[in-house]
Amino acid sequence: MKSIEKKWIYLAILSVVWGSSFILIKKALIGLTPLQLGALRTLFAATFLLLIGFKSLKKIKKHEWKWITISAFLGTFIPAFLFAFAETEIDSAVASILNSTTPIITLILGAIVFSIGYTRNQLFGVVVGLLGSLLLIYAGAAINPDQNYWYTGLVLAASVCYAFNVNIIKRHLQTIPAMSIAVGNFVVLIIPALIVLLFSDFFSKDLMNDTELHTALGYLVILAVVGTGVSKVMFNKLVQMSTPVFATSVTYTIPIIALLWGMLDGERFTLFKGFATGIILLGVLLTNRK
Repeated sequence: MKSIEKKWIYLAILSVVWGSSFILIKKALIGLTPLQLGALRTLFAATFLLLIGFKSLKKIKKHEWKWITISAFLGTFIPAFLFAFAETEIDSAVASILNSTTPIITLILGAIVFSIGYTRNQLFGVVVGLLGSLLLIYAGAAINPDQNYWYTGLVLAASVCYAFNVNIIKRHLQTIPAMSIAVGNFVVLIIPALIVLLFSDFFSKDLMNDTELHTALGYLVILAVVGTGVSKVMFNKLVQMSTPVFATSVTYTIPIIALLWGMLDGERFTLFKGFATGIILLGVLLTNRK
């Protein structure tokens, strides 16, 4: 299969998987705290990836572990907690829409930090996309006065982490197999995740009899194995076969899936929110025009 065909298939699968991740986070938070969710998500994904890809670690050279470590924290560990805390205050659909600013931020960081050029259309797209984000935050705060929309900043911070990570993979980890990067990332994160879990009061819960916890863990296992483990391998491969901006364009289609899940779960979505979402997507599309 040609590379140009593969990248679109990868993009479609990741859209569905990651678009469903936001509602899984929301459901898992019913029985877990954000710290517990982030730590367990990392540990479950690490266990899965080590079982299927432990041998791939030998393909990582000693000097490459520095970038594997940076990629692990920016691309997985920090965002896992940022999204968990954000969704304690804002709707899962809103979080997914704000996450679509990742390609815009990727472009900005690529120009400032990684010396990648940009066009006038791309700069205009950045301005339009940021305007859409501000309108979406305003719209959400207006119809959900009980929610703290300062927490949208956590989603934007996660987008910055993702943007750094995708540029790092493209610049410094291009020759390492996608599976090796993913397994290496989670090997690095096992000890930090265990430390967070130990201090999160997880083991003070009634692990045997808490039915709410059991349900939350069920959602979390799906999130960790499919939404983190499998998807990380696919995303690393997508970055390597395409460009950073194309790879992060998966965030254009993620909100469609997340919005459907959110509405099925009773989340409110107004025409003004739809207008703000459209502006964000327009800005993102402009950043990809030649």
